[in-house]
Amino acid sequence: MRRSPHRIRPALAVAVAAAVLVGCTGPGDDDAFRPGAADAGDPYVPGRGNGGYDVEAYRLRVRYDPATDRLTGRASVTATATVPLSRFNLDLIGLDVTEVTVAGAAATHRRDGDELVVTPPRGLPRGAGFTVEVAYAGVPTAVRDGELGSGGWLHTADGAIALGQPESAATWFPVNDHPSDKARYDVEVTVPDGTEALGNGVPGERTSADGWTTWRWREDAPMASYLSTLVIGDYRVTTGVHAGRPTVTAVAASLPADGPAARSVARTGEIADFLAARFGPYPFASYGGIAVADDRIGYALETQSRPVYGPGFFRAGRPNPSVVVHELAHQWFGDSVSVARWQDIWLNEGFATYAEWLWAEHEGGRSAQQAFEARYAVTDWSEPSVDPGRSEMFGDAVYQRGALAVHALRRTVGDETFFRLLRGWTAEWRDRTATTDDFVGYAERAAGRPLRPLFDAWLVGATAPALP
Repeated sequence: MRRSPHRIRPALAVAVAAAVLVGCTGPGDDDAFRPGAADAGDPYVPGRGNGGYDVEAYRLRVRYDPATDRLTGRASVTATATVPLSRFNLDLIGLDVTEVTVAGAAATHRRDGDELVVTPPRGLPRGAGFTVEVAYAGVPTAVRDGELGSGGWLHTADGAIALGQPESAATWFPVNDHPSDKARYDVEVTVPDGTEALGNGVPGERTSADGWTTWRWREDAPMASYLSTLVIGDYRVTTGVHAGRPTVTAVAASLPADGPAARSVARTGEIADFLAARFGPYPFASYGGIAVADDRIGYALETQSRPVYGPGFFRAGRPNPSVVVHELAHQWFGDSVSVARWQDIWLNEGFATYAEWLWAEHEGGRSAQQAFEARYAVTDWSEPSVDPGRSEMFGDAVYQRGALAVHALRRTVGDETFFRLLRGWTAEWRDRTATTDDFVGYAERAAGRPLRPLFDAWLVGATAPALP
């Protein structure tokens, strides 16, 4: 995510409270069926995510009518039990559930706040694969949080935008809503003829019947739930092929066809190639980007394979490729290699910010070293990059101090080792989740030297470290 210069805080999805399920087994009774946890245990998003299972894939079939703002859907969630489950939870905000089946058999279900509690007709043994199907409907809503803003499903004049970080998915489908449980996505969205419906991944066949058009999108690389998106409305859509992969970009019809947003998004392929030369092969099967016109989107977000850009980035009247660089860098750092817990979000934002420094140098602007020195001079070292606190998840320390740590690593190990290290990291950890400790350990192995003191000083130390 990159914050718009025209907004103090990004619009973000809310973390809401969920009931805690009480276990039904005694200590040491590891083989007995028990409820899955109703929380991923991440204090940055209390009540979000669930335990007891690992999702492999979501198959979503939704129908949306912009005139009534009504969504109807059927979700098939394929998962594996990681403990013997007597029941389990899915995150789902505000929509009415009419039917739930597990492995084809009717299951008992109830709502507990923003949790859908599912009790299958029989227990699920550890290691058992299962599919839960949920039929649901209603008017989806945005969700708001006093610290992090608002996000989720936003109804617009011509459609809707489903978007937000750290959460948004639970406003439009049942989900294990935490980046530690990445999955594949197969999405069909049906909207009135003449309305565009854009999602993640590779576009599939588009069909029309009885005044409605069904758009199909498939993302086969594991994706964190907050990286899923739907953008519905009046958009100019451009399709093509870049580096052998389909490219889909879209710009809101209300924005100029040759304006700064359109010209910026048009550089997606070029910028992706620039980043691939430094970070390793592009990690997904499609390219793209979407420029929206809704002022409630006061940020840009790295939605997988197809970032979404808010209008504030293009108000200067000239293209802004820097924000495209930032969100495309996230395709490696944040999307392909995702955070296992939100306290390590600098692994996403520090590298994406550093990519902007590399691009500026490439374009003839100030060098990465000059950007490093300028930022070093104004950094508040009392604010840590790692575990900055929930209210500072998107603070300067995460972005800018994170980028300082990246450049300090480069200065310490040298360019050859540094870029080899980055390419090795994105290759070895592709499609996985990671922590700061994982990265530090990998960097030490790749560089063949201790680096923990360096990272401690640049990421969390309370005083300015010596310049390398």
